[in-house]
Amino acid sequence: MNLMYKHCILLFMILGLTSGGYAQKNQRPNVILVITDDQGYGDLGFTGNPHVKTPVIDALARESVRFNNFYVSPVCAPTRSSLMTGRYSLRTGMRDTYNGGAIMASNEVTIAEMLKQADYTTGAFGKWHLGDNYPSRPSDQGFDESVIHLSGGMGQVGDITTYFKGDTSYFDPVLWHNNQQQAYEGYCSDIFTDQAINFIDKNKESPFFCYLAYNAPHTPLQVPDSYYQKYRDIDPSAGFGKDGKPFSKMSEKDKEDARKVYAMVNNIDDNLGKLFKKLDALGLSENTLVIFMTDNGPQQTRYVSGMRGLKGDVYNGGVRVPFYLKYPALSKGDKDVETMTAHLDVLPTLSAICDVEMPKDRIIDGKSLVPLIQGQKVEWADRSLFFYWSRRYPELYNNMAIQKAGYKLVGKTDYNAAIEDFELFQLTKDPYEQHNVLKENKELAIDLKKELDKIYGELIISENLVNPPKISVGTPYENPVILNRNDAGGERGIWNQEEIYGHWDTEIEEGYYDITFKFVQPVVGNGKMVLEANTLVRQMENKKGDTDIIQMEKVYFPKMSGKLLPFYAVDNKNVFPFWMAMKKVD
Repeated sequence: MNLMYKHCILLFMILGLTSGGYAQKNQRPNVILVITDDQGYGDLGFTGNPHVKTPVIDALARESVRFNNFYVSPVCAPTRSSLMTGRYSLRTGMRDTYNGGAIMASNEVTIAEMLKQADYTTGAFGKWHLGDNYPSRPSDQGFDESVIHLSGGMGQVGDITTYFKGDTSYFDPVLWHNNQQQAYEGYCSDIFTDQAINFIDKNKESPFFCYLAYNAPHTPLQVPDSYYQKYRDIDPSAGFGKDGKPFSKMSEKDKEDARKVYAMVNNIDDNLGKLFKKLDALGLSENTLVIFMTDNGPQQTRYVSGMRGLKGDVYNGGVRVPFYLKYPALSKGDKDVETMTAHLDVLPTLSAICDVEMPKDRIIDGKSLVPLIQGQKVEWADRSLFFYWSRRYPELYNNMAIQKAGYKLVGKTDYNAAIEDFELFQLTKDPYEQHNVLKENKELAIDLKKELDKIYGELIISENLVNPPKISVGTPYENPVILNRNDAGGERGIWNQEEIYGHWDTEIEEGYYDITFKFVQPVVGNGKMVLEANTLVRQMENKKGDTDIIQMEKVYFPKMSGKLLPFYAVDNKNVFPFWMAMKKVD
């Protein structure tokens, strides 16, 4: 055997590359996926922000493979569904962050479910935002352990245990531990980190998947005072604009918001430092794959590395985020990848690295990033990426874009708009999307629009979108079921309003139910509580006087599928409940 051949064999054994993916010494790596909420590309020291202090994340970035053209969806829930499944969010039934459009179909296969094929222990800590009821909770989607808040964000209408805490919703919260309410002490990001560390410590002997999804720095902007004091006197608008990157003017409110955001990010950085020290202490760092990313652009105006747009926009400021992958066994790190990549690619990448099969019975839109990590060229480098977001079902061409081969076509117009109403950017020359080059590249724009139409046409008829997920009521897996405002459909823009039309889409098992209606504010007496469910109508007079809780006992439902429509009728007003609980009692 010649020397070169021996070296090749040795290299193959070290790398452990197989047809199925990557394995080190026949031991699959642990996986820690960290995602923050509403942290923009520019909210890191590493990406050029002189104000925010992120030494731990900056060090991680230097030690990682850095994907510098990494993209997500413009808002929270769609990003998370694509991240978990490797599929465009519309395929999963996910179309919005609330309004009944933020429930992922239970037939989707998540990263956690995929990894459990290889006996991974799985844990989710922080923000889920893919459904609060059976069968869409973390425990229903492959996670063995979970400590989460509900719906879109802590202190928001869907998170019934923190909403009424107002300005203190991030502190001493009641969270959901394995689907049961549990009180915790401390600040939310500290709590989620500590729970993740406990999970890792408990499962250190076997491969684990830890999904650490911080709610910060999402609004409401709440942070321990010790962190805020570090930033209270800074001018977040200072020090920019001299490098040629565009910088938006900041109001005084923008500046104050930025101070709080930077303090919240600083706290996350400290927490990640604590997490990484634990990995070192347990001797797990070498065989643990760590990913750091954010879910979309910033909600408020501040430094975003010159990019155009904010959260919700299909411009780069809304959809381009940092993405760092560290796995010493696969790559030494400190490497830049410029190929366009996306949240869709995380599941296929983990499939390859962890040597676990992806689902074969559905379209996976993402691609494995392993070849790029290894410095190889990929045939899909010039693929298309589709972006959209609206509070409604996606409408051509309302806040919609397609990006391909260094160009990006943006629609901020109507469904029947002419091609001249679109914007076209050459990102290789204009990464800040300042110059519309459509006039001189009209044929290219037309071709991109055709591809946009094709992708939209395919996604808009996705089975899980056409037949959206329903909340199961009366099963042994969740009793009682609490239906919250985040998942209520009806009038668009439903939030915490009282006089608004709303309903929940449900699948109800036959039986008798005790029902509780909770209102934002007490309703006045002498009104009538009404519950409609298809052909069934149940009414009850309120004889209690002013009250924020009304209860109906032993209401019979046949097995049915339909809309639950409750309201309190009084003084020519119909008041929609804040939440509704149904407990099967037979």
